[in-house]
Order: sequence, then C-alpha cells, then structure tokens
Amino acid sequence: MKDQALAIIQDVSSPSDKLNLLREYLQAMALRSLHESEAFVSLAFVGGTALRFVYGLPRFSEDIDFSLADSSDYKPEAWMKKLKRDLQLAGFNAAVKWNDRRTVHKAWIKVAGLLKEAGLAAMADQNLSIKLEIDTNPPKGAVSETGIVNRHAMLSLRYYNLPSLMAGKIHALITRKYAKGRDWYDLLWYRARRPPVAANLEQLQNALDQTHDRGVFNAENWESDVVERLKTIDCAVLVNDVKNFLERPEDAALLTEDNIRSVLK
Repeated sequence: MKDQALAIIQDVSSPSDKLNLLREYLQAMALRSLHESEAFVSLAFVGGTALRFVYGLPRFSEDIDFSLADSSDYKPEAWMKKLKRDLQLAGFNAAVKWNDRRTVHKAWIKVAGLLKEAGLAAMADQNLSIKLEIDTNPPKGAVSETGIVNRHAMLSLRYYNLPSLMAGKIHALITRKYAKGRDWYDLLWYRARRPPVAANLEQLQNALDQTHDRGVFNAENWESDVVERLKTIDCAVLVNDVKNFLERPEDAALLTEDNIRSVLK
C-alpha cells in the first residue's frame, strides 16, 4: 500500500500536489478501515473531505470530520486501534493518538518516513499528520445518506447530504474567528452548482443557537450575515490560504469580493 501511495506521486512535480495526494491516500485508507469496522453505523462523514470524496469538490482537504449519528454502537478506541494496525500492515510507520476529553473527540494519525521517501522532507522522523474529529453533540436537523465512494478505495459510508454540509459551512463562515480561504471557496462552489444548493436552515439555526445565545442569529438571514463577515476580510488572505489545496491553483483568483457578493442575494 505504501508503494502505491508513492507511485501516485511519481510523476507529480509540485510539492504541494504531492503532499495533497499523499494525505488524501491516507484519508482513503482511514475511511476504508472505519468502513471495515462498521463505524458508519454510528458516524456520518462531514466537512470538506466529505465534499471532495462524495461530491467531487475540486480541492483537497487536511482533516477527516464526522458527526455522531447513533451512539448505540460507538466504539472509537477499538476503531483507532484497528486503523493503526491497518496502516502498519500496509507498510506505513503509523501512530494514532486518541483524545476524548471534550465534546469533539479527536485522533491524530501520524505517519513517519513517508515525507522523506517522497522527497518532501529532509528528516525521516518528520510526520505526515491527519487530524480526525468526531462531533459527539452535532446540531440537530441534519440529513444523512448512505452510498458507495471510490477514491483510492471502494467503500460504503454514511454522509451528510449537500444542504446539510452547506449548513455546516455557513455556520463556519459566520462564526469562525479567522478567515479561511477554503470556507469561502466552498461557498462559491455550492452556489455555482445548478441549481444552487439551498442550505438546511433547521440544522443551521440549531448550530448557530449552539454557539451563540438563542436569537442572536436568524438562519434565514444567513446571506446578509455572510456579507457582513465579508466586509471584515482581506480577499488576498483567502487566496493565499486556499491556492495550494486546489486542483487548479489559478482558480483561487476567483475569490474576489465582487464574485462572492454575486452568489449572495
């Protein structure tokens, strides 16, 4: 498996593309392991990586995010032990560190040596890391589906539908304390689809009420809230943040204030 990961990047010249492809391969291996553990009875795949794996978002993502959909068979420590074992059997020098002390449970997946073998690091002990997060108290109202995904590995998983994924993205756009170009690029992607994706407003309202006092935000006014947030942001920061994660880095130039405003009411 490690040989396959290195073969994928053999003819890739861009260091950022090499890193993205290696990380995505490891994400696929992690998802495959969770699938084999039947973790998707309990978990729903969410976030930017879900958008890419399930819906073809043309940008890479760093983390793997999940929401707890059914706690009756939630066995994350057993899943993480299997994940570590699976990566090691595939030839990776892997370690998995688990932390469940907060509402969002987290795992750090670290693979040593791979970056050096790929020509991306000078030292063999430099890790390629992926953060895995499970929100054990997600906002109510999300809608999930189950389907087959085939990216480096074929598997069946549960995932949020597009309106529910978009609700999570809008919540981040409104409430995140720092500007993240990937959030704003995803907004353009959602709104450029035909027909444009309509956010799951019930879920969005519940998410806003979780992070702020009830009544501070009205989900139906999310577009005006996003416009207000946009006024505080330097779009050059957004471009620099996202460009190394895009299949076509030149598409980062689409992140202008005029373009973003054009997809909002």
